[in-house]
Amino acid sequence: MTFPAQACEFTGKGKQPGFKRNPDHGLAGFLLLLLMSMSAVQLHSQGRVVFEGQVESLVLGTNRMVRVYLPPSYEQFPRKRFPVLYVHDGQNAFTTAGDHVAFGWGNWAIDKSVTELSRAGRMQEIIVVAVDCSSQRYLDYRGPAYPYSAEELGALKRRPSAPGDDSRFDRHARFLIEELKPKIDRDYRTKRDRANTAVMGSSMGGICSIALAWQRPDVFGKAASLSGAFQVEKQHFLRTVLGRHSGKPKRFKAYIDSGVVDYSGGDDDCALNRSVAVELRRLGWKDGRDLLHYVDEHPLGEPELEKLGLRRNKWAEAQTSQHNEFYWRVRTPRALMFLFPAK
Repeated sequence: MTFPAQACEFTGKGKQPGFKRNPDHGLAGFLLLLLMSMSAVQLHSQGRVVFEGQVESLVLGTNRMVRVYLPPSYEQFPRKRFPVLYVHDGQNAFTTAGDHVAFGWGNWAIDKSVTELSRAGRMQEIIVVAVDCSSQRYLDYRGPAYPYSAEELGALKRRPSAPGDDSRFDRHARFLIEELKPKIDRDYRTKRDRANTAVMGSSMGGICSIALAWQRPDVFGKAASLSGAFQVEKQHFLRTVLGRHSGKPKRFKAYIDSGVVDYSGGDDDCALNRSVAVELRRLGWKDGRDLLHYVDEHPLGEPELEKLGLRRNKWAEAQTSQHNEFYWRVRTPRALMFLFPAK
């Protein structure tokens, strides 16, 4: 399977205007003021993306595009703090990306899912920080590198030239942990501890998220992988990092899912994702407590695709491949509710 690239200012605290009934206004004036006040309350109770901009990184030696979503009650309760979810491939994460991104599959609509699920009492309200991928997405996201020999790398025509070079992945991790998270914790009312900090991604972003939590469970206490690409680097993370680990379980909550078909004719890495879940159970993870492994066994039919608003010209492909943003959008609520269950 190959991996194609995944294809505002902060508004500050708002005050909800109040009103007083003035007898001189009459009933019509009173109702108008009431409706205006109700509209303002409803507006401020909407979760929304409040920042889209470049964040400078000394670790990366460049800027990285970041988007921030704040939940419905963020401005209503100025002393309340919120858990934070960091999302890979952030250019496709929110509805602000539009419906035609990612080769026509659309965005993940994470902002919409968090708003609706938290309002319905099915998950906690959270802050979501979506980070765009770079042009070196594979090297950033692959996790620990397989120790290729120089001859193997030459045959593969792959960079970096040094066998087992983790530098790009390490710099990506450092950017998130040493630069971006401290900035988010300064600028927004976050719960900063590991138990309230999660990371999520799909495909390469999926293996990256699990690898980050594995290496730094003191920072990321939760991780979600959707259709994780655990076959990369000769399955090094699965076979070596997990497979040879014999110590105590790492302390993080893990969500892992996949479909059963993909665009390459494979199984959306279903078998490998199942193997990752098996290894985590061997190491002490418990289903329903700190592990949820889900397999989406039924690609959607045309009536469901139409109901969910997928473009008609994508219907045929959607019935033969679940490795895309559309299916990740459909499965995201399950991950959100597991990582951030309602209290």
